[in-house]
Amino acid sequence: MPVDYASDYVAVLVATILGTGMVVVSFTIGWLLAPRKATPMKLSPYECGIPQTGQHWQQVRIRYYLYAILFLVFDVEAAFVFPWAVVFARSAPSVFWAMIFFIGVLCFGLMYGWKKGVFQWR
Repeated sequence: MPVDYASDYVAVLVATILGTGMVVVSFTIGWLLAPRKATPMKLSPYECGIPQTGQHWQQVRIRYYLYAILFLVFDVEAAFVFPWAVVFARSAPSVFWAMIFFIGVLCFGLMYGWKKGVFQWR
């Protein structure tokens, strides 16, 4: 192994050790300084600083999950499309058609959800 090759990773190793050490130290300080006295306010569920209203266990409408899944699908799509757009000019034509197929499948899913009434809020 050449000396230069190993020296390139010394900075990564030092940063990893320092980062891990800082995390361990901060957790240790938090564990040592944290108050341990339980009060009813500390045991109540957290609602963004607002006093709790109603029961802490409530049912969530299934439509929220559908929106969350659609958001994830199109978020993942963006994760694939942006790198593709960067290398598009230097790639083969088959890469273009593969992306068109990928976007077509996503559009089909969007149209299917739209036809099933997923986007109608009742």
